[in-house]
Amino acid sequence: MAYEIERRFKVNGERWRGLAPGIWYRQGYVSVEPQRTVRVRVVGEQAWLTLKGQISSMRRHEFEYPVPLADAEAMLTHLCAMQVEKKRYRIELDGFIWEVDEFFGDNAGLILAEIELPDEHTPFTRPDWLGEEVTDDGRYTNAWLSQHPYTQWADPAQGSPVPPAP
Repeated sequence: MAYEIERRFKVNGERWRGLAPGIWYRQGYVSVEPQRTVRVRVVGEQAWLTLKGQISSMRRHEFEYPVPLADAEAMLTHLCAMQVEKKRYRIELDGFIWEVDEFFGDNAGLILAEIELPDEHTPFTRPDWLGEEVTDDGRYTNAWLSQHPYTQWADPAQGSPVPPAP
């Protein structure tokens, strides 16, 4: 069985910039239920169809398959009303890869970092640019952001809360 174990964090400041080149990602969702998410992703000239099933906030079943680019583009156009645009930076640190996602479009202003781990209890070094951990906050998943864009979240400083976590 294929698993993905990852932790997610907000990113503070700009100290991460320049550590790796960014690659443009476009992804859309056919299904965004936490129990079963179906995603189409295009990165450059490559594309994948990914199915995920939630086990916990940190561990999920994950099945990913390459698909022809033309098929993925058609799926994004005709089947995926919920989409996310981002630039991903893969930063190696102490034997792990941090994926820093800088969001654009309706999610502009949000920057998140993820680390994939072999086990939920694996220790890792926290870079100084990591902020608050949001692994357990479903609002920071790409699937949630595709439906509830970050730029539309209310400002708590103005007395309005952000959308409730799923």
